[in-house]
Amino acid sequence: MMKRMIVLTFAMTFGLASAQEDQVIMTVDGEPVVKSEFLQIYLKNNDAPRYDKEALDEYMDLFVKFKLKVAEAEALGYDTIPKLVRELNGYREQLALPYLIDSTKNDELIQEAYERMKTEVRASHILIRVESNASPEDTLTAYNRLVALKGRIDKGEDFASVARGKMGSEDPSAVKNGGDLGYFTAFQMVYPFEEKAYNTNVGEISEPFRTRFGYHILKVTDKRDARGTIDAAHLMISVKEDEDEKNISIAKAKIDEIYGLLKNGENFEELTKKYSDDPSTSDKGGVLPSFGTGTTTRMVPEFENAAFSLKNNGDISEPIKTQYGYHIIKRIAWKPLDSFEVLERQITSKVAKDERSKQTQNSFVQKLKVEYGFTTNKKEALTWFYENIDSTYHYGKFDPNSINTNLEVFKLGDQIFTQQDFADYLSKNFRSARMDHPKVVVDNQYVRWEKKTILDFEKSKLAAKYPAFKALINEYHDGILLYEVMSDKVWNKAMKDTSGLKQYHANNKDNYVWQKRYNLELIEAYNKSDAKKAFKLMKKGKMDITKVAQELNSESQLKVKYKQGKFETTNLSYLHDDLKVKLNKPYQKEDKFYIVRIKDILEAGPKEFKEAKGAITSDYQDFLEKEWLQELRAKHSVEINYDALYSLGQ
Repeated sequence: MMKRMIVLTFAMTFGLASAQEDQVIMTVDGEPVVKSEFLQIYLKNNDAPRYDKEALDEYMDLFVKFKLKVAEAEALGYDTIPKLVRELNGYREQLALPYLIDSTKNDELIQEAYERMKTEVRASHILIRVESNASPEDTLTAYNRLVALKGRIDKGEDFASVARGKMGSEDPSAVKNGGDLGYFTAFQMVYPFEEKAYNTNVGEISEPFRTRFGYHILKVTDKRDARGTIDAAHLMISVKEDEDEKNISIAKAKIDEIYGLLKNGENFEELTKKYSDDPSTSDKGGVLPSFGTGTTTRMVPEFENAAFSLKNNGDISEPIKTQYGYHIIKRIAWKPLDSFEVLERQITSKVAKDERSKQTQNSFVQKLKVEYGFTTNKKEALTWFYENIDSTYHYGKFDPNSINTNLEVFKLGDQIFTQQDFADYLSKNFRSARMDHPKVVVDNQYVRWEKKTILDFEKSKLAAKYPAFKALINEYHDGILLYEVMSDKVWNKAMKDTSGLKQYHANNKDNYVWQKRYNLELIEAYNKSDAKKAFKLMKKGKMDITKVAQELNSESQLKVKYKQGKFETTNLSYLHDDLKVKLNKPYQKEDKFYIVRIKDILEAGPKEFKEAKGAITSDYQDFLEKEWLQELRAKHSVEINYDALYSLGQ
């Protein structure tokens, strides 16, 4: 997946600009790339572009390699492989979405979302699940169940008790939280739920409403100003929620001891580097990504509440417990919600991806009807379907060829859509229809078909109407082909070619060698006294290294760390050159003390194939790619107009 994303990114930067009548800078198999197009690509890939001969030649070489690979993929028919065609069509659908909205309505929704982000809502809910395609009977049953639960609350029963009680909410979390969802803001709930929450007053209970999960009622328990965004660091001692009491006690003792050190003035960042169990932040002083309103990062509520309760930059929390373990949090910086101008792009992207987009599409369809002179014969054309669709339709029994007329249903631009077109849609989409009266089924399916047909009509014209859309499609087309052909000719080929890998290793053994290594046991202590104790225990020889560490950490978890195994000396900067094959005396380096038992010294030497397979495979892939590119240069014609190339930037 990562390689595919890299290739797609590479392809997107090498995408086609809108066609212009200007100087051709190069051709591949006769296909031209014009000067303005190449300049646009060059600027995308260079923040500080240079226009000297050396820089342009270097970039042109990369560009030619890319174009050769895509040309070969097309020559081999990769663009006709069904799975790649489906993948490109999927991207086409996604890329078309921004062109299929009512921009005015979209702007209103973007502004609405920002206004909501200024406020955080706390609400509880009760959910009765019902499938989106449930029968009217099942839908009514779910609705009535919820109405009955609301009636109990209206008569004075506690909302949380009803939610968690027998035959109450079908949200599994309600058993523990009584339906309380905590605080949320725009985009953190499905849009219909968000709508209802922001339009219900504090203390009030909504009327039943439906989302894709089923029917809900919600009670708004609080609204507060958005808390903004916080930058924080943490020191974590990990312990699982289901850990035994002994290990929980050890973790609690360790975090309390560290907190005591902080209270006595020791440095947070240094203690974090020494003791934190979060590998992603410990070497950075515990610094976390920004979180809070307007960010994509969310922390568990206990962590967020503790962080936002810190009043000043530099303040440190008492130890808190979350599902991940114990934490001490340090506030680094806080800022209020960003301005609309800063967040607009992010909000726009989110609006396009959630249920709000349906509103903009519906409005857009109405505008397309006007643009393309939509006319309809719906009333007459649907009569046949009202008379011939029955309950067997829901079991796939409808035959689209059974229709004996082919009246026009509607006309869009110069294209006519007929009863047969609608019949074909009905036949393919019976599973999406709810059980209902046949006329209702036909009407609902017609609404879906009309909207889909109009949007598909517009999609067919996007490349002609919008050069930028055409460019994007070409970019994804080239990226998909490039990934697939590289997989077959280089990446996968190298991994599967065991004999080739071994031969490549045999020919290049000097590239895969071990540096000098120690097979060792090592104790790392933070004071001289503990180092001496560790040395005495190791000298007795009756304890393995893990038990030595446990013995020293019996009163405090902050005494020592240990490691054992084979390590290259270059990877352990604190090892000195005078270590012998024995238990060496304690020594100090910087602010730590080390006791090292060398079991064996392994001198520098070649790595076996298995030991270096990862590096060999990567190098072999590079070798195969170079050979393949030589073949492509001989097979495909590339012509470069160097006068045009060197005139860039003029």
